[in-house]
Amino acid sequence: MLIKEFRVINNCSQAEYQVAQLFSTAQASKETTGGGEGVEVLKNEPYEKDGQKGQYTYKIYRLASRVPAFVRAIAPHGALDLYEEAWNAYPYCKTVLKNGWLKDNFSIVYETLHVDGSRGELENALNLTKEELKKREVVIIDIAHDKIDSKDYKPAEDPKLFHSQKTGRGPLVDPEWQKQCDPVMTCYKLVYIEFKWFGLQSRTESFIANSIHNLFIKFHRQLFCWTDEWYGMTIDDIRRMEEQTKKELDEKRMENAGNGLLHPPSIHDSGNGSINGSIRNGSIKNPSIKSKRSILGK
Repeated sequence: MLIKEFRVINNCSQAEYQVAQLFSTAQASKETTGGGEGVEVLKNEPYEKDGQKGQYTYKIYRLASRVPAFVRAIAPHGALDLYEEAWNAYPYCKTVLKNGWLKDNFSIVYETLHVDGSRGELENALNLTKEELKKREVVIIDIAHDKIDSKDYKPAEDPKLFHSQKTGRGPLVDPEWQKQCDPVMTCYKLVYIEFKWFGLQSRTESFIANSIHNLFIKFHRQLFCWTDEWYGMTIDDIRRMEEQTKKELDEKRMENAGNGLLHPPSIHDSGNGSINGSIRNGSIKNPSIKSKRSILGK
């Protein structure tokens, strides 16, 4: 198992980031959906349990064409769908990704704490044990200056070029912008990656970690450069937008889908080998910070 902690410093407040993150997630989902692949949102609803309130989402990601060839070569057709459950009790959030074919041999667990006024200096924001701290690797992300894949680069999404008309923020040209910007907040993103497959474990876990790193860079570059689109929106505005985005995703996903891709089982299907049965039976429960080790089997 790999344990990575990504610290993403952002030129916005904690309250602003809540709206910005939800807006950017919806927008980014549109980019990765179409031709039978992409994101399907099955549930997006409020939850309350054990004194914790927030928004629960359940999604399916069908991204077979985007996994490494060596994984596609050994995976049965249609077995690469990812099932995501997320509990957003902002400023704390938890996400669990599973795969029905690999079952307990694969998981990605994210825990995120959003801290207002922080510049990435908290050394144990998510209360790791001594054993976990020994395994953890910390990665500080600079959304303006970290390298990004050339295929993902767009001038309109470059924080070194963007200037917000609504807020006056940017461009983030100064190499020391993380120490100087105001407002500021940090996303402390703890990621547990586990792939149990003899001969492929280290290679696959490293590939996943690198993919997540690149995803966080790209996503937060977009989030900053979309400031003038989300700034001033309310959570109610976001929920209405999410409903419309769900309809658009469903339509885009089915465009040109006649390529042999199978539609995945819904949350109500028992699906042989799918994660849906375990979700319904309660093996994945509403998490809090204290429940992290039960989900990870510790």
